Amino acid sequence: MAAVLNQAFRRYLQTSIQKGVQVQGPSAVSGQHEGGYKVWKNLTFFVAFPSIILCAVNCYLAHQNKPHERPEFVKYEYLRIRTKRFPWGDGNHSLFHNPHVNALPDGYEDDHH
Repeated sequence: MAAVLNQAFRRYLQTSIQKGVQVQGPSAVSGQHEGGYKVWKNLTFFVAFPSIILCAVNCYLAHQNKPHERPEFVKYEYLRIRTKRFPWGDGNHSLFHNPHVNALPDGYEDDHH
């Protein structure tokens, strides 16, 4: 076991002492950067950005054609549980509460008034 470790240590010292060794081939340390960034630049501009734009247009058009109806309120015992009051307002509304979409534990606000 000692002989194996001794040989590994000698090999490590020999390879670390050698200076001026030039790495050959297309690696990150060889100094040959023959357009690797160009591929990713082109993929970004010609694939990623158009895909993002097409998805945004698709979502916008789908939202325009969809009727804005809220779902019927069903009072389930495991939904909208308030064990602790919210620290703002009356303590019953969430931070980004939308009275048209978000129901309170007793139902929609429009139905109560």
